[in-house]
Amino acid sequence: MFADEIRRAIEAADRITLPQVTALLWRAYGDGQVTEAEAEELSVLIESRTLSGSGARLGQNPNSTGTERGERTAEPRTLVQAARRAVGSRPRTDASMERRRRWAASGRLPPGLAAQFTLAEQAVLSLVAAETVRRKDCRLSVPNLAAVAGVAETTVRNAIREARKLGLLTVEERKITGFRNDTNIVRIISPEWTAWLRLTRRRDPLSKLGSSASATVPQGGGCKSANRTHTEVLNLSESGKAKPSKSCRGAASDISQSDHTKIRVAGRMV
Repeated sequence: MFADEIRRAIEAADRITLPQVTALLWRAYGDGQVTEAEAEELSVLIESRTLSGSGARLGQNPNSTGTERGERTAEPRTLVQAARRAVGSRPRTDASMERRRRWAASGRLPPGLAAQFTLAEQAVLSLVAAETVRRKDCRLSVPNLAAVAGVAETTVRNAIREARKLGLLTVEERKITGFRNDTNIVRIISPEWTAWLRLTRRRDPLSKLGSSASATVPQGGGCKSANRTHTEVLNLSESGKAKPSKSCRGAASDISQSDHTKIRVAGRMV
């Protein structure tokens, strides 16, 4: 793997060539040849090598021998622990991971665009989209975006840089003085993204209700009604419709109850 080659280069590099290996590491991370976990591990190794070299120089006595110089050098385990405190990504707590996953799953990105970003970058861009829907643009600072989305500030910069490279958004810098800047203005210019935001439900993805809230059934519209119509079932035996109707001859359902047909013969009825 490419990470193993960089690790061997770090172990073989001296104090002069170590910055070149560091630049190679972050270039490979930007190209996607090294994962975030591997880059963090290699950066800790580079920092430990740097601290070990500086510790040997600071602990060296001009009148001391090589044995004394080696005894004053810090232990490798202590150097690695110091390097881990100095560098590395933002600590991943349960709350930050929950915010990150909730923002990434809020549906602010179309599936085709979301597939081009990592989970943390999706959380950042979803927050940018939520601010854009609310205020027409996003003017939050990088630390604010990182804190709300539960990611590191480097992830925020990488997500905005990649989205800007793909032509999804624009970044307007606001300079106050030569060395002071206001927060950047991020605007979404992708037609696919803006059309998707018009179709999404405008709700806060950090809401505790989430997707468990029951959706309100809209009243009216459509060709069928959701409410059933109460239909009364008639009992024909109790209603008047069950009675037999009389014909012109006055016949009944019972033949014995009907009148016999009489025929007039020669002026009399038989």
